[in-house]
Amino acid sequence: QVQLVESGGGSVQAGGSLRLSCTTSGDTFSTRSMGWFRQGPGKEREGVSCISGSGASTHYQDSAKGRFTISRDNAKNTVYLQMNNLEPGDTAVYYCAADYYTAAQELCTKGPRDELWGQGTQVTVSS
Repeated sequence: QVQLVESGGGSVQAGGSLRLSCTTSGDTFSTRSMGWFRQGPGKEREGVSCISGSGASTHYQDSAKGRFTISRDNAKNTVYLQMNNLEPGDTAVYYCAADYYTAAQELCTKGPRDELWGQGTQVTVSS
């Protein structure tokens, strides 16, 4: 059974940076689109950024464009989210997700069909 394990969350001041990592088990990593979602206080979970299996296709939520960068290392079964210039509005629990969608945007907009999620990592940005 595939498992997703996130790390890298924490507390920073506005303008700071964090890098989230999500490592998966199993040998099908490179065939899955991977994504980062978040759920802020009192909000629904939303797709932040996703990347296709090869890394050729990426998708960003408008609020993440220019500040966040998603990448993956298929040799390490790991996907990353580099978050720069963080804002208090980025405060949320961040979840890693995976699915066999070909296009990154599909994962971000539809979510994982088999509900394959990590346990989440907290990101807190103070003003």
